[in-house]
Amino acid sequence: MSRTSTKTSAGSPRMLASAIGVALSASSAAHLAQAAEDTEQKGGRNSISLGATSITGQEQDDTSYQVEKAASQKYTAPLVDTPRSVTVVPQQVLKDTAATSLQDALRTVPGITFGAGEGGNPQGDRPFIRGFDAQGDTYLDGVRDTGGQSREIFDIESIEVSKGPNSSFGGRGSAGGSLNLVSKTPQARDFTNGGFTYGSDQTRRYVLDVNRQFLDDSAAFRLNLMSHEQNVAGRDAVNYDRWGVAPSLTFGLGTPTRVNLSYYHLESDDLPDSGIPYGYGSATATAHVHDKPNDGGDSDNFYGLKGRDFRKTRADISTFSIEHDLNDNMTLKNTLRHGSTGQDYVLTQPDDSKLNVNKFGTVWRRANSRVSTTTTTTNQTDLFGSFQALGFKNTYSTGLEFTGEETRVSSYTVSPNANPICTVAKGGLGGQCTSLSNPNPDDAWTGSVARNYNGTNTKATSRAAYVFDTIELDPKWLLNVGLRYDTFDTEANTNAVPTATVKARSKIKDDSQFFNWQAGLVWKPLENGSIYASYATSATPPGGLVGEGSDGNPLSAGAATSDLQPEETVNYELGTKWDLFHDRLSLTAAVFRTEKKNTRILVDALTYQNAGESRVDGLELSASGKITEQWQVFAGYSYLDSELVKAGRNGRNGVISAGSNEGNQMPNTPKNTFSLWTTYALTPKFTVGGGAFYVDQVYGDVGNTVYVPSYTRYDAMASYKLTKNVDLQLNVQNLTDKVYYDKAYSAHFANQAAGRTALLTTSFHF
Repeated sequence: MSRTSTKTSAGSPRMLASAIGVALSASSAAHLAQAAEDTEQKGGRNSISLGATSITGQEQDDTSYQVEKAASQKYTAPLVDTPRSVTVVPQQVLKDTAATSLQDALRTVPGITFGAGEGGNPQGDRPFIRGFDAQGDTYLDGVRDTGGQSREIFDIESIEVSKGPNSSFGGRGSAGGSLNLVSKTPQARDFTNGGFTYGSDQTRRYVLDVNRQFLDDSAAFRLNLMSHEQNVAGRDAVNYDRWGVAPSLTFGLGTPTRVNLSYYHLESDDLPDSGIPYGYGSATATAHVHDKPNDGGDSDNFYGLKGRDFRKTRADISTFSIEHDLNDNMTLKNTLRHGSTGQDYVLTQPDDSKLNVNKFGTVWRRANSRVSTTTTTTNQTDLFGSFQALGFKNTYSTGLEFTGEETRVSSYTVSPNANPICTVAKGGLGGQCTSLSNPNPDDAWTGSVARNYNGTNTKATSRAAYVFDTIELDPKWLLNVGLRYDTFDTEANTNAVPTATVKARSKIKDDSQFFNWQAGLVWKPLENGSIYASYATSATPPGGLVGEGSDGNPLSAGAATSDLQPEETVNYELGTKWDLFHDRLSLTAAVFRTEKKNTRILVDALTYQNAGESRVDGLELSASGKITEQWQVFAGYSYLDSELVKAGRNGRNGVISAGSNEGNQMPNTPKNTFSLWTTYALTPKFTVGGGAFYVDQVYGDVGNTVYVPSYTRYDAMASYKLTKNVDLQLNVQNLTDKVYYDKAYSAHFANQAAGRTALLTTSFHF
């Protein structure tokens, strides 16, 4: 079979693993013991600063779960005085929970679920924040990170989750919120951190993080390496292999002018898993009514084909930034970034649209495929600082952004792949069909897979100007405001052959301009607390995902339209934030209403209008930090009451079908989610911890016909400081081996999460 250039060398991960392994092996026990003695003599080096934005080497408590200020300069006040819901997942939480991916990390943040991808909607991270799809709303160090990806976190210091409409911060999209990943950057100190993880299901993970100063300590170089390979607990045949490298270089440490250059590269090579098919309620059913996944009696069942399925991804991101302090109260920063991401896959979607499960106990191995490449070039200029005006203190941030994006999407032609009636189970119809209860991933595939170069090329250009300001009206009252103006021009060219129901269009264009703003009033009854009321907006123009996802743009289906304006979302929020226990523990509470209006809905055959509306009313609570010096907690609860207020006609790709969705619950929006992660240091060397994570029932579709059940998952950990420089940590994830589903697709299938997984990590630092 022909594959694209995103295919990786099979030896690359092994080579990187060997290189990291050699580095780790070179640090023998005797060497580490000597390093510990040297460290004690030097003093001060045992506390390794991993601050995301600080490059001054100032001491800070890097083991705390509490974060006082976001890394992005667009937040012009400390978090306790920021009038919106913001959760920061710090490095220590990532470490203690043994998170390795973005989805792992966000398990600790309630109110976020993940949706499944297939062919048209790409595989990769598809978070839903407060019920709204945030697939295109991920940022890396404040700059939009585009393209369908499964993100690693080996080079990530922390993750900032902003909830509620956020277009004034980041531009288009962000109806439910956004994510900002903060990279590890060079620090003003020398250190070496590394580790290797051995675990169940042949898990092998190696990481190395080295920082070195030079040029009389005015410059520093940092290198992060990672190699990861594993099978998946509770899933037959599935495996994930990946490796990454991230060097970065900073000049001008401790000077008014800092220059940073960084590069990030990640490759993966997986046998992908779409999970378990939804079963129909009865053998005579003609449509789903209220159906959940059916695994045929064995949750380990994998319905893919080893001889046909694969998924290869690649990400390359280069960044150049220069930051200059114009004076003590004003800093100018310019960031230039070029990124390229790619996906190449054929995966099996366990499809039951012909009722094979009920009639014959079989499953059609429907092939979904995608070959896509997204390139992005962004230049962002920021000016931030503080000043006095009319007797008021202003802490501000303002900037300009220019971005060009391009996505090329094509696929494979898999033949046969025509929705058969699977009367024969084991390898029937040349491998197209398999048994529901006993599938064999080693079945021979007698069909063909050929590269199909027909597809769509989508280009977008965006320009934006923005300003944020926190005005101290007096010590007890703060006014936080923000305004952003965007122009977003997109054009899609396709050379795909039109179907009978989709009109032939070779070129689709859309030009949008929109303002977004936010305003919040903060009252501080005490220095360590605040009460706030806020309002914020977002805008989602047609084509906002630039071909890398389902963004509700009916033009992509060739449908006629009477109106295609940006969708508009508004948020009303009332909340309070307090830092307690000598400011070691942060508590937050908020109630809100989010309304998405002007939504593009189907109103007639092949006709869409901006006439829809959806709404979420909610409550959020969170706690992060230290209750005592030994006891840490990172917890939250989210209640989301969602409704499709005006859903339009039921249908897909402009074709109307029976039924109405009005009044239904929004997909991927659980009413209740709860997360608790806590650790307790029994002794200065020995720490134990654990977590509980609950997610309510989730619907996969707007018709509320398919769903995944609620679940509670438990995790546990224990760590021991073997020496000053060597730590051991044991994590057991999904302690009770719970069978549950963490991604619900709108039709056909749901992704099953991993079963019980044990991980033993040996870390060193000096």
